[in-house]
Amino acid sequence: MAEPEQRDAEATQNQDRATAYFASGCFWCVEAVYESVKGVDEAISGYAGGHTKNPTYEDSNTGKTGHAEAVKVIYDPEVISFSQLVDVYFGSQNPTQVNGQGPDHGSQYRSIIFYQNDAEKNIIEEKKAALAQKLSEPVAAEVKPFEKFWEAEGYHQNYEVQHPENPYIQKVSIPRINRFKEKFPELLKTNSH
Repeated sequence: MAEPEQRDAEATQNQDRATAYFASGCFWCVEAVYESVKGVDEAISGYAGGHTKNPTYEDSNTGKTGHAEAVKVIYDPEVISFSQLVDVYFGSQNPTQVNGQGPDHGSQYRSIIFYQNDAEKNIIEEKKAALAQKLSEPVAAEVKPFEKFWEAEGYHQNYEVQHPENPYIQKVSIPRINRFKEKFPELLKTNSH
């Protein structure tokens, strides 16, 4: 009897959470950015936007799976809105870079915002158009309906926190998150890394 009650309690607890899916270059960087945002419970690295089942890091890195490195963001919409998460998305990358971010190039690093309903699609398209007008350049992010998220291998999760000595983390991830923090101090958790 305890098991169904436990499941009911977990279901009730998660009803006030929402999910969003973003691809914007290396998922180590994107995960670290979103995990520093207040209202975000967790960001999980994975793969999305492709045509193969159960992609691996090695498969995805070939660019032949169609997947991009992506992040599943679990958040409290009472604390942070989807619209604000889209602001974080555009504000934490080079929005005009096609097929990559920074030193990472290839379709597996392309920028994609996934929408789950028409309201999200409208928010994304309005913000993308406004940013393109402000920059007087096209914004590279694809806008796609969410289909499936494949969680990445365990060693990719929380990579930036667990491997601060990694040269890529030091040269790419940490500078990227620091640029983000300077732009959005009001959105940061008090204990963000």
